[in-house]
Amino acid sequence: MKMRKLGDVLTVSSVGLGCMGMSHGYGGQDEQDAIRTLHRAVDLGVNFFDTAEVYGPFKNEELIGKGLKPFRDKVVIATKFGFRIDPNAADAKAMSGLDSRPEHVREVAEASLKRLGVEVIDLFYQHRVDPNVPIEDTVGAMADLVAQGKVRALGLSEAGADVIRRAHAVHPITALQSEYSLWTRDPEGEILDTCRELNIGFVPFSPLGRGFLTGKIQKPDDFGPDDFRNTLPRFSAENMAANASLVTLLEGMAADKGVTAAQLALAWVLAQGDFIVPIPGARKIPHLEQNVAASDIELSSEELKTLGDLLAPEKFSGTRYAAQAMAWTNR
Repeated sequence: MKMRKLGDVLTVSSVGLGCMGMSHGYGGQDEQDAIRTLHRAVDLGVNFFDTAEVYGPFKNEELIGKGLKPFRDKVVIATKFGFRIDPNAADAKAMSGLDSRPEHVREVAEASLKRLGVEVIDLFYQHRVDPNVPIEDTVGAMADLVAQGKVRALGLSEAGADVIRRAHAVHPITALQSEYSLWTRDPEGEILDTCRELNIGFVPFSPLGRGFLTGKIQKPDDFGPDDFRNTLPRFSAENMAANASLVTLLEGMAADKGVTAAQLALAWVLAQGDFIVPIPGARKIPHLEQNVAASDIELSSEELKTLGDLLAPEKFSGTRYAAQAMAWTNR
């Protein structure tokens, strides 16, 4: 497995594993199946695993802690905080808003350490920027956790360039995690340029368009009624039908290169910079193996341009989130 650097602190596999879907959002899976996938990832050389307190809520951190316990000295575990969560509410209603107050940061860190069963969190992200709390106050509390030895490195998620700079002035930010793929390129330009300038790693989540760019999901019936994607405009029946022809183009280019659509989409993301480490989700081992293999695919500058032009984001129908969640991105 090829390795990449996130900032000055972390060395991680060029493809990580987003673990949310194992217990949140997409229907979850049997715990033992999830643990087998985690172990296979380690076997393949993956050492970068991503979770968050809100996934479950809380269940995903417990799963990751349990599944990766035998490999603790070999892996980098990232988790995220930043939501107000009702522990007694059902999955879909547990999250009721943002909360990045310093006292909450400290509480969440202690709880995440316990659930993960670790002495230190390798990468601790603010999940979404809280407009009611100055980023300097939040990052100051996060920096205290580093000084106390409870956290190794700090990250932000879906933050805008100005917030990134202000945060980085308080304490070095190691990674920014935001959605990025062929069909979602919001970070391009100022945000990615800021990451390059400040030596901040960039961690794309949903680099396969929440599964749509694999070509395996074509209509809402292809996932369950409780699936998170039912709430996303891009996954309405109308928008999926409108976007299908673009995925057909991707599948055709992938077939010509002898790879899958998912691998080609992931290879495109990897080729955007050596500071970029995507974290595609995978609940099934064959999908995990396919994603890891994408790190060996080389694309010419002509192939990259053709892909980028044919699947330009403005050609896709539907926003990536509904209005409220969109308001929480790129602040």
